[in-house]
Amino acid sequence: MQTPKAESSADLHSVLVQTLGLAIAEGSLAPHSILRLDELEAQHSVSRSVVREATRVLASMGMLESRRRLGTVVQPEESWNLYDPQVIRWRLASSRRVDQLRALNELRGAIEPQAARLAAERASWDTGSDLVAQAARLWAAGQRGDQDEFLRLDITFHAAVLRASGNPMFSQLHNLVAEVLTGRTEHGLMPHLPQHEALQLHVDVASAIQRGEMDAAHAAMRRIVEQSTEEIGDIWSSHHPDRAAT
Repeated sequence: MQTPKAESSADLHSVLVQTLGLAIAEGSLAPHSILRLDELEAQHSVSRSVVREATRVLASMGMLESRRRLGTVVQPEESWNLYDPQVIRWRLASSRRVDQLRALNELRGAIEPQAARLAAERASWDTGSDLVAQAARLWAAGQRGDQDEFLRLDITFHAAVLRASGNPMFSQLHNLVAEVLTGRTEHGLMPHLPQHEALQLHVDVASAIQRGEMDAAHAAMRRIVEQSTEEIGDIWSSHHPDRAAT
């Protein structure tokens, strides 16, 4: 019988990055607190090289900063790279996930409706037809109650609209939208069955883009984001009646 191999340094590094990132996002490692490398080694039973690499990664995300003669200092939220997918995941895993989702949806509300408007202006007929087909598949998955397939198709649909806008800066936000949609599902803030209105709105966005109707595309996408925010608040409130989202 073979002895199990010890965890690799890459595995230990990944676990430590996750552990520290979650603790910083949650606030259990408070802003401006100082992390001692030797203490992290002992606490997590890892080597100094693993600690250094983990803190370097978190520093690249703005969550830590190394200061001479002081040590490694936890940074306040305003210093973090809030667009980093990993940072988004950690914030969504924290007790403040509803605030995080609300902030992300406010950003989506500023970007996605405009992306839909631009897509209606710029996208080819074939691109519009592809979006209509994607919306139909999304509708079918929602009607079946296939949550995994619905999530996959929803991410694909929103990424396609951002890409169809013809604005490469909008297109690169697809990872952010994917994290929002995934986080809602993973943390139980998505209805088990999508509302009929939500399914219809995706069809409306795709159809408006195909027909070149810019105002209609903008309005339908704006309503999708608004409905998402409403659903998050309603589901959170039903699960936590003593801590209703505000």
